[in-house]
Amino acid sequence: MITNHEIDYRIIGEEMQYVEVELDPNETAIAEAGAFMMMDDGIQMQTIFGDGSQQKNTGFMGKLFSAGKRLLVGESLFMTAFTNTGHGKKRVSFASPYPGKIIPLDLLRLGGKVTCQKDAFLCAAKGVSIGIEFQRKLGTGLFGGEGFIMEKLEGDGMAFVHAGGHVLEKELQPGELLKIDTGCLVAFTQTVQYDIQFVGGIKNTLFGGEGVFFATLRGPGRVWIQTLPISRLASRILAYGTVNRKEEGSILGGIGNLLDGD
Repeated sequence: MITNHEIDYRIIGEEMQYVEVELDPNETAIAEAGAFMMMDDGIQMQTIFGDGSQQKNTGFMGKLFSAGKRLLVGESLFMTAFTNTGHGKKRVSFASPYPGKIIPLDLLRLGGKVTCQKDAFLCAAKGVSIGIEFQRKLGTGLFGGEGFIMEKLEGDGMAFVHAGGHVLEKELQPGELLKIDTGCLVAFTQTVQYDIQFVGGIKNTLFGGEGVFFATLRGPGRVWIQTLPISRLASRILAYGTVNRKEEGSILGGIGNLLDGD
């Protein structure tokens, strides 16, 4: 039985994409605050508590607990619902927050559940449940960093997540093992076994320049990988913007800037 609103969509753009969702009368899409880009006349915006997937007989405390878990992944208690209250088809668009790709996830075809990075969710059909997923293993919990608390998308409708840079979709065969930087992991289906592994080696740890831990994923299942995690991009920008280059203002500094393209 399909419980989510069925929506049509198209993804537009290359590096800075947005997704245009087409809503029939009384259909609703939900999105995180700040994802909205534009919409047709006849679509009504409404702030809702949680993701709107709870049943009508769910008590207030149940809704509060469900929405409150989203605070653990840095999200708001509230989301925005966009409902077509007019006649005929209407369109609403949601934009990606930084350069990368929007990934459409048909949860009905993906086993009803996809686990993704905590900041990856963009928008979805109403009825999709957006919750949190703790990685229960001790090593994952203590050292997982970006991979410890993740978001889970559950239901049988369409959901859209965003990733940085180029996105690789990989199908893991039964028993196949893949090792990924924790920040480069975007999402995986529920049949994939996920864990955190120590890189090992004192030289790797001190001088390798990479993370001390990486994610291990064992098939079967589907995995989405990004080339440019937002945390990596932010750290590079921060490092560049806060370090004073001693040679600036000197003749040698000018030559150096010309050589490195500045």
